[in-house]
Amino acid sequence: MTIYAPYVIERSSRGERSYDIFSRLLMDRIVFLGTS
Repeated sequence: MTIYAPYVIERSSRGERSYDIFSRLLMDRIVFLGTS
């Protein structure tokens, strides 16, 4: 089974960049802690 992560496209005056959602949240220092 393959799991696909959503991605975010960031547009700025320097162009476009795409990030997977987890990398983008980490850049904003948003971290989820939990247990399974």
